[in-house]
Amino acid sequence: MDGVPRVPDQRRPAPGNAPEELRPHFSVLGPVRAWHGAEQLPMGSPQQRALLAALLLRAGRTATSHELIDALWGDEPPSQALAAVRTYASRLRKVLPAGVLVSESGGYAIAVAEGALDLALAEDLWAEAEKARGVSDLCQARSLVNKALSLWDGEPLANVPGPYAETERTRLEEWRLQLLESRLDMDLEVGCHAEAVSELTALTAAHPLRERLRELLMLALYRSGRQAEALAVYADTRRLLDDELGVDPRPGLKELQQRILKADPALAEPSAAAPEPAAAVVRPAQLPATVPDFTGRASFVSELSGILSAAEGRVMAVSALAGIGGVGKTTLAVHVAHVARTHFPDGQLYVDLQGAGSRAAEPETVLGAFLRALGTADSAIPDSLEERAALYRSVLDGRRVLVVLDNARDAAQVRPLLPGMEGCAALVTSRIRMVDLAGAHLVDLDVMSPEEALLLFTRIVGEERVTSERKAALDVVAACGFLPLAIRIAASRLAARRTWTVSTLAAKLADERRRLDELQAGDLAVKATFELGYGQLEPAQARAFRLLGLADGPDLSLAAAAAVLDLPTEDTEDLLEMLVDTSLVESAAPGRYRYHDLVRLYARACAERELPPGEREAALSRLLDFYLASAARVYAIERPGDRTVDHLEATGHVGQDFSDDTKALDWLHSEAACILACVQQSLGENTLRRAVDLLLASKDLAESGASALRYELATSVARDAAAAIGDAHAEGRARVTLAQVLSKVGHFDQASAELDRASELGEKSGDPWTCGNAPNERGITTYCINQHAASEIYFVKAIEEFRADFNRAGEASALCNLSRALDAMGRTSKAIELAQQGISIYDDLGLTFRLANAKSALGIALGHAGRDAEALDQLTDALWMFVENRQRLWEGTTHFRIAQVHLSGRRSAQAAQHAEQALSTGCVGGNWMRANVLTLLGRSLHSIGQVDRAQACWREALTIHEASGAPEADEVRRLIYPIPAS
Repeated sequence: MDGVPRVPDQRRPAPGNAPEELRPHFSVLGPVRAWHGAEQLPMGSPQQRALLAALLLRAGRTATSHELIDALWGDEPPSQALAAVRTYASRLRKVLPAGVLVSESGGYAIAVAEGALDLALAEDLWAEAEKARGVSDLCQARSLVNKALSLWDGEPLANVPGPYAETERTRLEEWRLQLLESRLDMDLEVGCHAEAVSELTALTAAHPLRERLRELLMLALYRSGRQAEALAVYADTRRLLDDELGVDPRPGLKELQQRILKADPALAEPSAAAPEPAAAVVRPAQLPATVPDFTGRASFVSELSGILSAAEGRVMAVSALAGIGGVGKTTLAVHVAHVARTHFPDGQLYVDLQGAGSRAAEPETVLGAFLRALGTADSAIPDSLEERAALYRSVLDGRRVLVVLDNARDAAQVRPLLPGMEGCAALVTSRIRMVDLAGAHLVDLDVMSPEEALLLFTRIVGEERVTSERKAALDVVAACGFLPLAIRIAASRLAARRTWTVSTLAAKLADERRRLDELQAGDLAVKATFELGYGQLEPAQARAFRLLGLADGPDLSLAAAAAVLDLPTEDTEDLLEMLVDTSLVESAAPGRYRYHDLVRLYARACAERELPPGEREAALSRLLDFYLASAARVYAIERPGDRTVDHLEATGHVGQDFSDDTKALDWLHSEAACILACVQQSLGENTLRRAVDLLLASKDLAESGASALRYELATSVARDAAAAIGDAHAEGRARVTLAQVLSKVGHFDQASAELDRASELGEKSGDPWTCGNAPNERGITTYCINQHAASEIYFVKAIEEFRADFNRAGEASALCNLSRALDAMGRTSKAIELAQQGISIYDDLGLTFRLANAKSALGIALGHAGRDAEALDQLTDALWMFVENRQRLWEGTTHFRIAQVHLSGRRSAQAAQHAEQALSTGCVGGNWMRANVLTLLGRSLHSIGQVDRAQACWREALTIHEASGAPEADEVRRLIYPIPAS
């Protein structure tokens, strides 16, 4: 196969008898080195290393003295060449363990144990990769090739003299490139085209005449939606080959260009040369477990599974509705999906759309989760609902996937989630009958028949107990209204109490369920069903059930539940596990608990009926305190010395304890949905300030792709609530926080308006946090739109406010921001001085995360001062700090800054590589910053001769800048349409 690396077969010596950790091992894929255990052995002069390399590359075969002389000196050996060879061999024998270097038949050989030479390891890994690729296990094949490539440590046989070493060096370098091409080819086959662009850009710059790399780059760009750049790569290649070699591109490259011009649909799929590429596709298996005692519904199971298994180009959207909760819609859907799953070999997707709650799942959020489950990289998932839906359908094209959409709100929520592809099917459950869902097969699910109800009850309780009291059992299921959920709760309680008889349960139902005749009256039937379990709870259990149902989040951690109940964690866990046993609460995961949506509504009704408003408000206030105190701890761990935590509202809870920063960040991101739900539930007059402060303390959520939109929404709602009640303190903080989010996505005008109002509110309320942060953020927005003189004024104001508040971390932030502004105005020396002041403060405070921003500012200024090496040191330090702190947008922005330094130093290939990484990662500043990255990428590509691709980048940048009215559009126009010299 063209482009597939091959290496000659080599004989291996038998492994030695020494323990593996004591055997000598060698490297040739870099400097020629030897180790004995963990000790590196001295290999002597370059000629001595050349002798060792010549022996190692023969893999145990004997080399004659003549062959070694030829290897070391070629046609011009010294007069004492034979003596020199013997001397080198003698010296090596003294260094190496006994028996490794042996003399045979007038020559020498090295006995290398299996796996003791890096080249042999690489060859073995490649052989295994070929096998894995042959059976379509591309993930394993890629992993093996990457392991092989990781064995290279710079130039093979580095600094080893002699014609033999030079020949082998060329061969090994060529093999490395072939391995890279093979791995990149597999990257494209599994859909990692966006990630491959950066690496391919750097490789084509380093090896401009290597057409296979150019071909892979064209394909990666095309599959990333960058058709113009892909065609530009071909134009650049054709020009280069003509200029350098006087030849045209090879036929394969020409054919690819034509297919891109025609937008050949087959190009969107993996190469036909790869055997069964579908085998590398991720196959999700997300169906919840079916209940082991599933009972009845035989006609529905037969009907629905038959429809699903015969799906041919139709989306079978099944709505199972009876107007009553607990009728078994989810249970039936999951069971049918398991029955039919063999007809969907490419996977099954499942989601609870939470349609019965006040905050149903957003379709774009669900699509993001589905795309990840189908193997799509985060960087390839677009932002808008329409783009995600289109990509979702594209990913499903050609696959047979079953999608279960549980608990849908309405048809509008469902439509973007339908596969729409031949061979796929969707199974939908909802409380409403979806008559407006075109093409859906509608099923109305009623309660169980008496026979089915009795059978379900018997399977849970046990046949022996029911057979002896059949009439009592019929009384029980009748009292439950033949509703599956009610029957399951009743039977589970009976099964857990061996001293009860069935008659005992029937008598309890008869005594306590005087309202059972109302079971057919809409929602009252649901309350009656849950009353069976609730009425049997001990007072402490009932209190927990009522209070925990008040929280709006999707679930509760054990620690959060303990805060709501104002109880020790151990007592809270006991209560929750008892509630789990009654099926009133579900165990979502170890240490996490959730309510079924209908049970939550019932729990709240109980709380409103039985608890005074003050007790309900106090429970939610304790939950808010828990989240605020815990988020403040995370903030303090990430930003030691930052006075923001000193300005937060006081809480009655100490918060969660964290052993290190990783666990702290993990907690924050895992609790994102619960934190933001708590904010939106706490916007009353008595809790509003704490809710806003919770947003301040959890600001890292604004950096998370999964939580950023919800964070922005919660901040907007908090701002409006504060404005409505006239709380200038809370409103000012909310507006600053919202402006920070808006700035990150490039909405600078909106951010500026929020900050101007925040400054007024800060002065009115006298809040030092707002008074310092509002001008600091305002300086950032003016800096980003190139109003550098104005930004200087804002930053100076911020420094004054921070110093008045003794906020050294804030002062350092403003100093570094002022450094950027002065640097942009050409006052580079002062900019360097200010950035160094900021770094000094952060060092004193131990603020590693903020230190990354300071190092970035210093790196930018040093770059403009022409001190590239120092600049790159600072920016690289900043990059890894942002990576460690999961600040993805700042990570991308730093790649952009590194690219700027490389370009100014005429290292265009490195600049292009970092610019590509900035594009794939994303940057602070949204589309405006994306356009700036594209402009810089175009300059880098132009410098390495990829003129057409550079033009494509500039055109895309111009489109973005013109749409926003950004002044940078003029600069880009001059690049595209240069004014000829007069």
